[in-house]
Amino acid sequence: MAYLRSFLIIFVCLMIGKGIQHFSGIAIPGSIIGMLLLFVSLSTGLIPAHWAQPGCHLLIKHMALLFVPVGVGLINYLDLIQNNSLIILLSTIGSSVVVFVVIGIATHYKEQQ
Repeated sequence: MAYLRSFLIIFVCLMIGKGIQHFSGIAIPGSIIGMLLLFVSLSTGLIPAHWAQPGCHLLIKHMALLFVPVGVGLINYLDLIQNNSLIILLSTIGSSVVVFVVIGIATHYKEQQ
């Protein structure tokens, strides 16, 4: 019963997020909006964490298996990825450098206080 309740909570948040995305037309995927709704609901105590915990633990436990369809789907776009590999590589390196700099500045600033 605990799994059913936790998956129902996750599914309802997903569907609400997809509905918000569909009716508002914003560019953020509905799954991300649903995840934010779930986070806010759990953070504020609107939904007790122990209600969602069994389903979340099960999904995290099998997360690697959930990436297989995505990885296989990338094979369909292998030529597109190869044609844009330099752009992908530079954007990955650039965003990593930005994250490292921001974290470095934030920790340096925190240490000085």
